[in-house]
Amino acid sequence: MTRQVFEQQLDTLHRKLMSMGLLVEEAIHKSIKSLVERDLQLAEEVIEADHLINQIGQEIETGCFQVIALQQPVGGDLRRVCTMIKLVTDIERMGDHAVSISKTTRRLHGETYVKPLIDIPIMADHVKAMVRDCLNAYIAKDKQMAEEIAARDDVVDKLFSTIFRDLIDVMTKYENAINQGTHLLLTAQYLERIADHVTNICEWIIYMNTGQKTDLNR
Repeated sequence: MTRQVFEQQLDTLHRKLMSMGLLVEEAIHKSIKSLVERDLQLAEEVIEADHLINQIGQEIETGCFQVIALQQPVGGDLRRVCTMIKLVTDIERMGDHAVSISKTTRRLHGETYVKPLIDIPIMADHVKAMVRDCLNAYIAKDKQMAEEIAARDDVVDKLFSTIFRDLIDVMTKYENAINQGTHLLLTAQYLERIADHVTNICEWIIYMNTGQKTDLNR
């Protein structure tokens, strides 16, 4: 009976974690869409919805600590619970970065962009795919998939470098582009950090399966 209760509690927490992950994935999509389309209402939706993401995260953490206290899991069971706590932190941080991007939309509202937003949406597509796939890897407990997803961070880093060079070039040539260029550069940095959080999640997926902490963020 105790084992059955433990599995039921973990299943409930697992479902909440997936719900949280999907909300963050949607927040990232909306935040970039709001920036590209200069959609202030969409940006405000992301900012407003962040409290729900944080609330779910708190519920998961509380539930995990209760499971540890009442069920006293060990070995692989304990790793499952600890992994869930770690994932909550990374997913919540990703949501925070989506909020920051939406606040950039708010700050730049009404401005004409100094250059077309091409590489930032491309970078965002890669990041969103990594977020979605890492959640699937967690569900599947797939170590190899986690390693492959983490390796895709190199593509994101290269795109960030391209965006960085392009924006620095624009800001060097046009003094009136410095403020906007800085905010767009920060947006690219937020996306890069989201990809780093995905890599963290992949490391915890591997830990959950093997008990070994691997550094994939090289």
